[in-house]
Amino acid sequence: MARGQGDEMKRVLIANRGEIAVRIIRACRDHNLESVAVYSQEDRSSIHAGMADSAYSLAGTTALQTYLNSEKLIAIAKESGADAVHPGYGFLSENAEFAQAVIDAGLIWIGPPPAAIRLLGDKVSARKIAAKVGAPLVAGTPDPVAGFEEVIAFAKEHGLPVAIKAAHGGGGRGLKVARSIEEIPELFASAVREAISGFGRGECFVERYLDKPRHVETQVLVDKYAHVVVVSTRDCSLQRRHQKLVEEAPAPFLTDAQNEELYRSSKAIMKEAGYVGAGTCEFLIGTDGTISFLEVNTRLQVEHPVSEEVTGIDLVREQFRIAMGEPLGFDDPVIRSHSIEFRINGEDPGRSFLPAPGHITKWIVPTGPGIRIDAGFGAGDTIGGNFDSLLAKLIVTGATRGQAIERARRALAEFTIDGLATVLPFHRAILEDSAFTEDFNIYTSYIESEFVNNFEAFVSTSQPLQTHMAPEYLVTEVNGKRFEILVHAPAPVVKRHRAKVGMTGGSGGSALTSPMQGTVVKIAVIEGAHVQAGDLIIVLEAMKMEQPLIAHKSGLISNLTAVIGTTVSSATVLCEIIDV
Repeated sequence: MARGQGDEMKRVLIANRGEIAVRIIRACRDHNLESVAVYSQEDRSSIHAGMADSAYSLAGTTALQTYLNSEKLIAIAKESGADAVHPGYGFLSENAEFAQAVIDAGLIWIGPPPAAIRLLGDKVSARKIAAKVGAPLVAGTPDPVAGFEEVIAFAKEHGLPVAIKAAHGGGGRGLKVARSIEEIPELFASAVREAISGFGRGECFVERYLDKPRHVETQVLVDKYAHVVVVSTRDCSLQRRHQKLVEEAPAPFLTDAQNEELYRSSKAIMKEAGYVGAGTCEFLIGTDGTISFLEVNTRLQVEHPVSEEVTGIDLVREQFRIAMGEPLGFDDPVIRSHSIEFRINGEDPGRSFLPAPGHITKWIVPTGPGIRIDAGFGAGDTIGGNFDSLLAKLIVTGATRGQAIERARRALAEFTIDGLATVLPFHRAILEDSAFTEDFNIYTSYIESEFVNNFEAFVSTSQPLQTHMAPEYLVTEVNGKRFEILVHAPAPVVKRHRAKVGMTGGSGGSALTSPMQGTVVKIAVIEGAHVQAGDLIIVLEAMKMEQPLIAHKSGLISNLTAVIGTTVSSATVLCEIIDV
C-alpha cells in the first residue's frame, strides 16, 4: 500500500545537488530527520554529499544519468532506508510521473499531489484554471502548437512580440521571445530543444508578450485541509536570458489593489487545482499596471529565502510538516522587513553572461547583520558544465529596502571568489544603478536593453598546478557512507584557454571559435555553404542554456569540425569562414 501525507517521516532522500541539497540537509537536522544525499561523479567531493548522514553515488556524469534518473533515485531511497523524498527545485521536482513513482514505492513525496503537478506544470492547463477562477490573463493559445506555422498565425492575429514557451518548462528555459515573423521558425526550434533537454518534453504554447513587464510572484503554502496562505510577494524582474539574477521580498512599489489581486488570484488558483504543499504563482505586470498570470511553479523556488527572511517562516520545514499531514496553523503572515537575494552564478558578465565552468581557488563570504549565505560550493571545488551555473545565494535583509541595499553593498564588497568568472561584478554595479535602487524602472529584459555593460571579460590569474608529488583526497563509498583517503600523486597541469570577447563567441580572421565550454546541439550549415554575416552557424549548450554562434563575416564554410553531441572547450575552432 502506498504511503501518503499523514505518515511519519524519519529519513529523507534529497533528489538534488548543490546549494538546495545543503539547504534541505540543514532543515532535516533542524527537524530531527536523517538525510540521504545522492551525487554524480562530478559531485563526488561536493559539500552536500559530505554533509548528509549518508550519501550514495548515482554512477554517472550527465543529468539524464543521475539526477533525472528516477529509477536510480527510488532504488537508492529503498536501499538507504529512506521513507521520504524531497526533490528540491529543477531536475524532477515538477515531474508528476516521478512523484507518482515515489508514492507507488511506498515513500512520502514532499511536494504537491501528482495530479496538481500535471494540472499546473502544464502551462496550457494552468492558464485554463487561471481563467476559470478569474485570474488576469493575456491572449494565448488554448493548447500547445503543432509547429512554427501556428506561432506565425498567432503573431499575425494578436501582434508582436510573442512568447514561445515550453508547456512543461520553468525557470526561463524553453522560453523564446519573437519580435519579428522571420525569427519565429528558429526560435520555435530552439524552445523545443531546450524543453526536451531540460524537461523531457518539447510541447510549446504561445502567448502575447508584454513589453517591459515586471515579474512578480507569490509564495504560497497549502495544507491538506485546503487552508491556503500567501507568505509574501516577491519581485524577480532583474533577469538575463529570462533567468532570474536578483529577487526581493516583498515586491516593492505595488499598489494595494495590485497586492490584493495577486493574493486573491493565487489562492483561487491553488484551491481550484487541489494543491497541497509549497508553490509559487508567477505574474507579469505591464507598464500600465496590467497584471497577467504567467505560471505556477509546483516546487520550492530558488528565491524562497527572501520570503523566509521577511516572515520568519522556514519554508522547507513547512514542507515537512505539510507532508506529514500537519495543519499550517497560521494565516497570511505580516511582512516585517525587506530582503534581497543575489544569485552568485558561474557566469562572465563581461562576455554576455556566458556560463564559465572552472576551479574555485578562493572563496571568502561576507558576514554580519542581515547577511545569509546559502552555498553548495567552496574553495577547491571544480564547477563543470553538466549542470546549472548557480554557486551560492547571498540574501541580505534590512528593516527597509534602503537598509537592505546599504547592507548589500557592504556584503558584495566582502564577497570574493577567484578562479572562475562570476556575476559578482554585475551585482555590485546594479546597486549603483538608480533604476534599481531608487526609481525601480526595472523589467525582465532591462539588462539586455538598457543596462550599460562595461565589464571586462574574465581572465584567470590562477597558476597551473605544479607537477611535483602533491596530496590528494580520494573519495570512496561503503553502504552510503563516504570515506576520504589521503594519497600522494602528481598533480595535473591545468591548461587554460580564453576566447576573445563577443556576444556569440570568439572569432579571429576566418576562424569561428567557441566562446565557452559547451555541447554542440545544432549545426545550421554544411561544409562549403555560403553564409552572410549574422547567419546562425552553430548552437552550443552549457549549464542548461543555449548559446547561438553566428557568422562574424560573409564567406564560405570550411573545415567544419563541430559534431552534434560532442563537448568542445573554450577557444576551440569550430569552423572557418573564408573569403570568396
